Amino acid sequence: MIKSMTGYGAVQIDNDRYSLTVEVKSLNSKTLDLSVKMIPALSEKEIEIRNYVAQRLERGKINVVVNYTRKVDTQARIRINRPVVRQYYRDLQETAQWLGSTNSDLFRIALSMPEAWEQTPPMPLEEQEWEAVMKGVEQAVDLCDEFRIREGDAMERMLYDSISIIKDFLDEIYFGDSHRIAYIRQRMRRLVSELIEKNALDENRFEQELLFYAEKLDITEEKVRLKSHLEYFLETMEEAGSVGKKLSFIAQEIGREINTIGAKANDADLQRTVVLMKEELEKIKEQLNNVL
Repeated sequence: MIKSMTGYGAVQIDNDRYSLTVEVKSLNSKTLDLSVKMIPALSEKEIEIRNYVAQRLERGKINVVVNYTRKVDTQARIRINRPVVRQYYRDLQETAQWLGSTNSDLFRIALSMPEAWEQTPPMPLEEQEWEAVMKGVEQAVDLCDEFRIREGDAMERMLYDSISIIKDFLDEIYFGDSHRIAYIRQRMRRLVSELIEKNALDENRFEQELLFYAEKLDITEEKVRLKSHLEYFLETMEEAGSVGKKLSFIAQEIGREINTIGAKANDADLQRTVVLMKEELEKIKEQLNNVL
């Protein structure tokens, strides 16, 4: 089954106790490139989230964003740093007395000094809160995976179509190759007749030339291997799990056989067919860049 590496899933939960938003985006990549952004209170669970996402989505450039806000938490997050403010205030009083100043707004000035305010760390999430966050992550990943499956179905149809077109072109090559060989034989017979008339035929050289042309022009093995690669490609598409890299390797072998047939063709019609096969193969390779 084909899956795309492109996917998106988002979950938003808002109730009396908390507000949770989880967003998962996935694009194509040769390896797993995972980025996770979350609030500091969840940082101790980042490894667990990363491992879960990596196991489920396997490969791609994946961005995960988790936002969690506790509504029932009334603890003040910012408070006055009293020891620091007290020291600022005393220093300001002493300085004012030394200068003979009558500025009575020393307390406001002390509050505006550096480190006069401190932020308390958020309370760690309770087990129930963490379970809610992890459930949201799982749901977002499920939605992203479903998106990948839908995209994969569309890609699978395109790949089947392209492979089918290449197989049709290969049938044309099978049909045209017999005419090509017949034409080459006629041409060689004509040349041999001309050499015999001129008494310029060297039997040993002639046999060497026959072997050379037989090997150079014969594409029987290439046709058989290409047919086998095309069938293997279709079989691999039906396999479970991640098959993108395997299909890319098979596509490389398909391209190698097509190129060899083109090099040995020595026939304008056959070479035109080879060009059309290459064009269809490029479409396949472009699609495989996004196959999981």
